[in-house]
Amino acid sequence: MRRIQIGDYVEDVIERSDYPMDKVREILGRERIGVIGYGPQGHGQSLNCRDNGIDVVVGQRRGGNGWKKAVEDGWVPGVNLIEDITEVVERSTLVMYLLSDAGQGAQWPNIKPHFKPGDAICFSHGFALTYNDQTGVVPPPDIDVILVAPKGSGTTVRRLFLEGRGINSSYAVEQDYTGRARERCLALGIAIGSGFLFETDFKKEVYSDLTGERGVLMGAIYGLWLAQYEVLRARGHSPQEAFNETVEEATQSLYPLIAENGMDWMYANCSTTAQRGALDWFKRFRDANVPIFEELYDKVARGEETRRVLAANRAADYREALTRELKEVEESEMWQIGKVVRELRPERQSED
Repeated sequence: MRRIQIGDYVEDVIERSDYPMDKVREILGRERIGVIGYGPQGHGQSLNCRDNGIDVVVGQRRGGNGWKKAVEDGWVPGVNLIEDITEVVERSTLVMYLLSDAGQGAQWPNIKPHFKPGDAICFSHGFALTYNDQTGVVPPPDIDVILVAPKGSGTTVRRLFLEGRGINSSYAVEQDYTGRARERCLALGIAIGSGFLFETDFKKEVYSDLTGERGVLMGAIYGLWLAQYEVLRARGHSPQEAFNETVEEATQSLYPLIAENGMDWMYANCSTTAQRGALDWFKRFRDANVPIFEELYDKVARGEETRRVLAANRAADYREALTRELKEVEESEMWQIGKVVRELRPERQSED
């Protein structure tokens, strides 16, 4: 365990060396892991557990894309791929509840009666418990309730695992009935492919996650890209030039360097013109956006964002409306030229 101190704030980080795979298998060897849902997180986490020698069964509705994908990935119907999720709960001692946030609330009345005393349930998101007034998800008092939340998509969880790397994850223990909840949580965190784990709680995890998704991870970054792209186009720049100066250089050159070395290194290792401009302007963007982030965080904390998410997911025309919104993004000029630029990358040419 590594102790990190930033100013007055001290926190402990769990590394793989704290839970080597033989220790993980010893702890989880007492368990059968039941993964409910085979979306991106269910796919990545279940396969990583299986590859690490953990006993896993997957629960997924028959006939959908998730079922088809699970079969393609080697899960065997009736053996370790089960269409009745209540059976998965009955056959398991540790359930990883990885349905969508809306799906978790919808299915909870069906699976709750099937938990046995001493079982555990693991979430990868604090949504269902934190907003249980909206989801109805209240675990029985005689089971362990834990969280392992990878800081990335399930696709990334799987890709980094296959590359011999790992994604960082947060963890939390909400309810420790057995006295083993923490060791179950940390062992599972390593088994699903985490490189290291840091402690949080369910509320902090979901507040930060929902703020991040709507903010710099997806919502705000696309908004900034679109604003710059539209200004460049309005000032006479071509679609390709506007896209390259807005998205392509960021994602293909600068962001990987920032991920590897930090923004401080990036500022110290760019041209003096870029350096001066970035140092002069970043505070302007910060000051302009702080009020938006304050409003966003408050709406997350009040449950307004989750109410809108659940209402949208429950609407009869949800899929049709979502398809229209996504098609609008796909067909926008910015992402039409983006598709062309990606096809022009040298590595794409070598694939042809």
